[in-house]
Amino acid sequence: MLPDIDSLALFVKAAEFGSLTRAADACHIGLAAASRRIGLLEHRVKCTLLERSPKGVELTPAGATLLAHAKLLLVQLNQMQADMDDHAAGRKGQLRVLANTSAMTQFVPGDLERFSRANPDVRLIVAERWSAQIIAALLAGEADVGIVLEGQPTQGLDTFAYRSDHIAVVVPNGHPLLALDRIRFSDVLDHDLVGLESASSLMRLLTEQAASLEKALRLRVQVRGFEVVCRMVQSGMGIGLLPFQAVSLLSAGLGLTARPLADAWAERRMLICIKKDRPANVSLARLLDALRPDVATTATA
Repeated sequence: MLPDIDSLALFVKAAEFGSLTRAADACHIGLAAASRRIGLLEHRVKCTLLERSPKGVELTPAGATLLAHAKLLLVQLNQMQADMDDHAAGRKGQLRVLANTSAMTQFVPGDLERFSRANPDVRLIVAERWSAQIIAALLAGEADVGIVLEGQPTQGLDTFAYRSDHIAVVVPNGHPLLALDRIRFSDVLDHDLVGLESASSLMRLLTEQAASLEKALRLRVQVRGFEVVCRMVQSGMGIGLLPFQAVSLLSAGLGLTARPLADAWAERRMLICIKKDRPANVSLARLLDALRPDVATTATA
């Protein structure tokens, strides 16, 4: 049978103090109980550990050997308890983050990189989803943090402002639309379009705005990713509509130009979402701070 932890802790204190009486006081037990514990410990290891005298106690050679092991074991146990306390308080562990394509392409990588650098003990699991899928996952407890586009139903969630983007038209260099001083959505509707999948928030918005103008989207191609949209526009399959900052990065070297739409609704706000009434979690609170634009801006200043 292995020695119990309380007896090892008592033994270490007796060795440090050179007194079983002082060790008993430090462990909040009586002297007789302390003496009995040390006796049981010596019986278990089959060695005399302390030499008793009127002046106190001294380590035997076996006691000196056990002392080194006991100290190391107690340090590891204390660290284990501290780690478990951190997990219980949400200071360690992992966080599941879902973000829509626009946020993932433009802002999320930099924000998460800063968070991970400052919090190396927190593992992030990150995935890209459509906004509606993100909300469903948050409500089902399958994600900790979501970044969605404003306009989605968010009942059951707490929301915070994140960033905004501006929808832009993406055309090959020299396209006739570039001759206009301001390009409106109504100007785009006369052209074939390369769009995202119908489940995306962007496509739903564009469909609604086209309906308000009593027109239909002339969708020639529908794909999933921003980069594929740009490639299709480059190949002459139509013109695209994508977030301006994202397409500005993607269009470099493709011979494409992005121009923000002049329509007021083309600017879209993004929201950080978490499920309401979540248990307190230190790591989650730190991540929310890292994602808020004022904190992110300060961090890069």
